[in-house]
Amino acid sequence: MTISVCEDKEQLAQKAANLFLQIAQRAIEERGRFVAALSGGSTPERTYTLLAQPERATQLDWNKVYLFFGDERFVPHDDPRSNYHMVKQAMLDALPLPAGHVLAVRTDLPTPEAAAEHYEQMLLAFFALPDRQTLPRFDLVFLGLGDDCHTASLFPSAAALTERKRLVVATPPGTLPPPVDRITFTFPLINAARQVVFLVAGSNKAKTLYRALVERPPIWLCPAVGIRPADGELLWLVDKEAASLLPPEQLNPQR
Repeated sequence: MTISVCEDKEQLAQKAANLFLQIAQRAIEERGRFVAALSGGSTPERTYTLLAQPERATQLDWNKVYLFFGDERFVPHDDPRSNYHMVKQAMLDALPLPAGHVLAVRTDLPTPEAAAEHYEQMLLAFFALPDRQTLPRFDLVFLGLGDDCHTASLFPSAAALTERKRLVVATPPGTLPPPVDRITFTFPLINAARQVVFLVAGSNKAKTLYRALVERPPIWLCPAVGIRPADGELLWLVDKEAASLLPPEQLNPQR
């Protein structure tokens, strides 16, 4: 695990955008395509806006980029609460991504459970896997950290925390707004990624970050501690305000 502390939210967003490009370029060179799972929230939103700016957008062959969503709210895609809606406005509308390269959760299906099952089958088909015994491997997964220590839509005490077979599940609302059902990647899928990056900014996240990285309570209390890539890298990209309570020894380049 690596913790990288940025001066402020803007530097964090700049670094995250540059990292996205670096990982994408390397994946395309090595495997012919780049497959990422995006996060919702205000912190990554600025990162997406930066990626859509011409000076960065022109650095990548978007014909070889495929984007999924690590979690989604069970609302229409044009609903302001939708992660897809936010990413579309911040980035997708400005990028030359081919049709079919943005693989969003089908929130127009009858139930969150149906949406989760459909998304899992989409993942298996995309990665050409016969079943969920072999885990899809994302090149990059962006994650956020909620005030209640949740990540993706893996909330404290939720049944989704114990799921070890399914790749994608439906889960009820957590304690934080908005109070809508969710669809989320599970721990096994996230932890199979080559690179997982948490984006955490703001003084309001300092106590939660301390809890996740120093206190490390059980997963059912703090789901973020369950993110442990099996054969990949874990980076916490945080700003100074969020990192303000971390002890100096926690900020070593490698742990």
